[in-house]
Amino acid sequence: MTLSGAATYLEVGAQLGILSVAVSTLMIGGEFDLSIGSVLGASGMTIAILSTQFGWNLLPAIAVALVLSLGIGAINGFMVIRTRLPSFIITLGSLFVVRGLTIGITRAITGRTQVGGIKDAQGYDLAVGLFAHQYEVIDPARIPRPGAAPITADFPLSIIWWVILGALTTYFLLRTRPGNWIFGIGGDQQAARNVGVPVGKVKITLFMFTAAAAWLVSTIQVISVGSADALRGEQREFFAIIAAVIGGTLLTGGYGSAIGAMFGALIIGIVQQGIVFAGVDSDWFLVVMGLLLIVAVLVNNYIRKRASEAS
Repeated sequence: MTLSGAATYLEVGAQLGILSVAVSTLMIGGEFDLSIGSVLGASGMTIAILSTQFGWNLLPAIAVALVLSLGIGAINGFMVIRTRLPSFIITLGSLFVVRGLTIGITRAITGRTQVGGIKDAQGYDLAVGLFAHQYEVIDPARIPRPGAAPITADFPLSIIWWVILGALTTYFLLRTRPGNWIFGIGGDQQAARNVGVPVGKVKITLFMFTAAAAWLVSTIQVISVGSADALRGEQREFFAIIAAVIGGTLLTGGYGSAIGAMFGALIIGIVQQGIVFAGVDSDWFLVVMGLLLIVAVLVNNYIRKRASEAS
């Protein structure tokens, strides 16, 4: 319950929350993206290879990683629209393709799957200021001995990114016409198309949004840790979906919120760190995650059924 404890679970919740906000928005539109974990790893490795192996400044490397991520998202959306296959299948294929390419290309260039030395790259200090700055706050719950220095907690900049993204997405969904389109597409795609909603463009944009969120999280991680791993991001796509569902987003589309996804990510962050603080074996975390998902789906279905009966 101290400020230091809050900093730890907020950091976990912020990175997952950035992903869950985008994933929730896509789920409201009736689609899934299982490739964001692989995009996260590919984006981070792109930054690392360009900056450490080819001597690029970090900012141009980060920009290239963003373009790459947006391209993957656009391809996912285009394939879903053109083939009319479930997005679950398309993005599951993308998950393996992108992960495999990331591992293969990284090994071909560096001979390994982990790349360090990013803290020595050009533009690192500026990149830290944009993505990984730590704000030192005095913890009032932990009073030091007289004459000793105050006890502080470090809050990462990722929390601010998380809050800004959640606020902007909430405004977009609730206060703009394209936001209304997303709910309409998720509720009844054909009806939305009949009234002139550009379904294809909206869905491609949503897939690009989830890819951009993966890029942002990968950039934060790479700059914070100072290294990249081709396997980084594994299972993040499932955690993001669980956070969205815990936050009230329906698996069937048409209903949900960015704020709910943020609270879902916060709950997962508290649970993940709480297990550690409680001294419980961290292996049990996945059990808790699975139970949270099942309970959230049951509660959502119950509420939806009661709402339908009331109307």
